[in-house]
Amino acid sequence: MENRGVLIGSIVFVFGSFILMISLLVYESYKSKQMKALALSIKTETRPAPSSAPSLDYSMYKTKIGDEGREMVQVPDGPFIMGSKDGDPDETPERQVFLKAFYLDKKEVSQEEYARFAKMTKRPLPKIEVFEDDQSKLLRPEFAAMSMTWEEAGAYCKWAGKRLPTEAEWEKAGRGEGKRKYAWGDTFMNGRANANVDGSEDGYRYLAPPGSFETGLSPYGIYDMTGNVAEWVADSYDEHYYQKAPYRDPKGPDTGDLKVVRGGSWRETEHNVRLSKRFAAKHWRTDITIGFRCASDMEVGDSPAASQ
Repeated sequence: MENRGVLIGSIVFVFGSFILMISLLVYESYKSKQMKALALSIKTETRPAPSSAPSLDYSMYKTKIGDEGREMVQVPDGPFIMGSKDGDPDETPERQVFLKAFYLDKKEVSQEEYARFAKMTKRPLPKIEVFEDDQSKLLRPEFAAMSMTWEEAGAYCKWAGKRLPTEAEWEKAGRGEGKRKYAWGDTFMNGRANANVDGSEDGYRYLAPPGSFETGLSPYGIYDMTGNVAEWVADSYDEHYYQKAPYRDPKGPDTGDLKVVRGGSWRETEHNVRLSKRFAAKHWRTDITIGFRCASDMEVGDSPAASQ
């Protein structure tokens, strides 16, 4: 009987050990799946998708540091093709425009940089009026500034010793002297811009830090001319302005309640992030998809950069 009890105990022990081992294997498998899901979530929210595009040399274009400490790129004088015959009606006629040289911010203004301006000028921070998700997902110091009016964007640029770019300047800085649709070329590619209707194929679900896409630079080495936040420019909006605009340095209509927004945003389609695409918005509008960057004129003593 004693031997029988030992045998039964041994069987129970072996069987229990087997059950415990199976349970541990199931738990480790579940834990592994959870860790993989977490890693994918972190990657989707904070990192841009990789790209195999070759790096280009932009050293030929002169840079300077603006009054507020942000880097600017000199866009050389000369002609470029503005508008598109294949786009929307307000992008026509496609035509040649000549611009004098100017500087444009290399990156969009960030929330941290705008907050410094707001603090120094005793202005309120932009408010998010409508957003269907957790607002903290948009409010990060490193993300692009957004949700300011046209006047507030202009006030920041003036505080920094700059101005808003004209839409002609903005378009040339994005596409160069050619007719490319996007900052990098004629074909939209995931991983080169923060765009494409709330998707995460580009590595970000919503906003991204300015300068996150090294393979999406414009011909002058300027970041985020396609996607991330759309950008206020100086011009008032006129659907038919291109039909009467001057050849040299067009600045838009003298006045107008509607202002121009350029570049498309993180929630736009491929069509709407084309460099020739024009948007119109009331000057008082605030939107989580609209931010800005600044421009400045050439100063006495500045040497012009070589043409592209």
